[in-house]
Amino acid sequence: MSTSLPLRPPQAARHPRKLQVHGDARVDEYAWLRQRDNPRVRAHLAAENAYEQAWFAPHAALERQLFREMRARIAENDDSVPWRCRGYWYQERYRRGQQYPSYWRWSTAAGSRPERLLDLNALAAGREYLDLGEMEVSPDNRLLAYSLDETGGLDYTLHLLDLSTQRLRRYRREHTDSIAWSADSRCLFYVTKDSAKRAYRVWRSDVWASGQAADELIYQEDDERYWVDVSATLDGRYIVITCQASDTTELRVIDAHQPQSSCRTVLRRKRGREAQLAHRDGLFFLLINDTGPQFRLISVDAQRPHARPPRQWVAHRASVMLEAVEVFAQHLVLTERHRGVCRLRIYSFAQRRWHSVAFDEQVFTVDLGVNAEFDTPWLRLDYTSMVTPPRVIDYHMDRQRQVLRKQQPVGGGFDARRYACTQIMAKAADGTRVPVSLVWRRNAQNQRPRHRPLLLEGYGAYGIPNDVYFSSTRLSLLDRGVVVGIAHVRGGGDGGRPWYDAGKLAHKMNSFTDFVSCARALIRTGWTRADRLIIEGGSAGGLLMGAATNLAPELFAAVVAEVPFVDVLNTMLDPSLPLTVGEYLEWGNPHRRRDYHLIKAYSPYDNLRAAAYPAMYLRTSLHDSQVPYWEAVKYAARLRQRRTNDAPVLVSIHMAAGHAGSSGRYDALRERARTLLFMLLQWQQRLTPPLTA
Repeated sequence: MSTSLPLRPPQAARHPRKLQVHGDARVDEYAWLRQRDNPRVRAHLAAENAYEQAWFAPHAALERQLFREMRARIAENDDSVPWRCRGYWYQERYRRGQQYPSYWRWSTAAGSRPERLLDLNALAAGREYLDLGEMEVSPDNRLLAYSLDETGGLDYTLHLLDLSTQRLRRYRREHTDSIAWSADSRCLFYVTKDSAKRAYRVWRSDVWASGQAADELIYQEDDERYWVDVSATLDGRYIVITCQASDTTELRVIDAHQPQSSCRTVLRRKRGREAQLAHRDGLFFLLINDTGPQFRLISVDAQRPHARPPRQWVAHRASVMLEAVEVFAQHLVLTERHRGVCRLRIYSFAQRRWHSVAFDEQVFTVDLGVNAEFDTPWLRLDYTSMVTPPRVIDYHMDRQRQVLRKQQPVGGGFDARRYACTQIMAKAADGTRVPVSLVWRRNAQNQRPRHRPLLLEGYGAYGIPNDVYFSSTRLSLLDRGVVVGIAHVRGGGDGGRPWYDAGKLAHKMNSFTDFVSCARALIRTGWTRADRLIIEGGSAGGLLMGAATNLAPELFAAVVAEVPFVDVLNTMLDPSLPLTVGEYLEWGNPHRRRDYHLIKAYSPYDNLRAAAYPAMYLRTSLHDSQVPYWEAVKYAARLRQRRTNDAPVLVSIHMAAGHAGSSGRYDALRERARTLLFMLLQWQQRLTPPLTA
């Protein structure tokens, strides 16, 4: 395939830079690629993109076919299920040919007509990138606060729209993050970022005063390990300022009905103690891990939280992780994770008893949807599985009745009965059982697939669960006979907090050996073969891809890594970069000798060696502030220099986007079509007969 093309990948110049930390000497021959504005760097990025374009060019017909398939499956005219808030219904709408949604509302009164709040298509005109950050209507329904990022670099600018006139106010705040309104709609609380794009300041803004000089700084977080968030409780009673490090929480509140009052501390920071806060009827409800890593639920007096011992509602249990709490006027909703699957438990204050919400499938993902009203018996849920398209469900918490409001339509003749899923267990190096979720298209005999091409996804970081989900783009693989799997490795939150702790800091290597064990288990049990196994991950999942490939390059036919965090040691040694200092609690601080050697042992860039590596497709973006573009570019350059074979190594650098890639829905589909094309081409050259086009 690619070896017959008259193409040669770009060869980055080598300018060795000697580095020495803790007496350990290293040489980084591609450090110069960090110089974003250097014309030689720009020329190299252009050469990488030209090579990638030329490599794919002979297969343009199949790429167009994949895009058409995926586009045919999405609902191009698509309306969200309306949600209710303070006398209005709100809705998100997509229309055929439009890259972005528009947002609408109408009064709950009979006969009211919809009014458009925002049209992102109009706002994106003439721009290559646009992302909506925050969008909050004031409690009096008069003003809309919203923020936009026009670069992909998480550079959000806050605006105010007067909904009575549909005119923008003369209000512009740069480098913003979260926002919250006071109860009287007079004050807008907002967070700004520092030069490292860390959310660290909370401002109180009188939206009817003139000029930014009227804004008052009410909190500044100087500890670079902490990020700040501002929000309002569901009942609108309190503004909550959350200071959050990777393993520690501090909570402050302001009376939303007295927005000029001082903030007071509800929970002081104590290393290792984390919490979430909700409010109802004079009580703060706290999910807190003060008695164990899986959290318990307590309540304290909102006015005097330290005056008396808290009331315990749910005790810590070693086998169940309490992930989230939301409190309504008459109900409390608890999200729990048991054996890797989320479930919802609901407490009725009137009936003084708990019940669980039941679902038909064994392995699924359920989350709280948009719940903007406090005094309601209805709970909005989002539900999906590997074979079930996303569903919006309204659940009546008193009647314990589910009402399906919408199942995301999937075109192209999709029929869920044609697909099957299961979960197997892989045995990790230390004996831990690691789940792998699998989905495939049934054959006529309904037999379990054997030795099929298989795509294995992974993430495994920050305690974020890698839950199962439905993907309409995935059908282009399943319908061609590919099995798709998700490896639930340690470091993610799939098995609760202990699962996370077992894959971070000194235990980080478990994430990578878990993934290798999952791959070996799939090969050993006949699901696939090494020459038919492709792996994929993004961001910290890209680190997983790089580290696992260094451990066992012979296990994989190809690797796809999006915005991959692969230059870990150099990045973590540079505290001037966004995220670095706060990430010390996730990866370690390499300025300490022990942490340095722990990170060096798995950092993909530092462990590339003379070996036959699988084909690689690396995708990154110039404006990515979370994982800079140079990580993928440096990694590709060193890989080409050190490997012993000539499998393709492709790099795509999006020159007008950030960490999430293209912002428009059609552009995102085009990116995915190219990624799937890369996979299919790798499988086709290894299969007899090849996969169908």
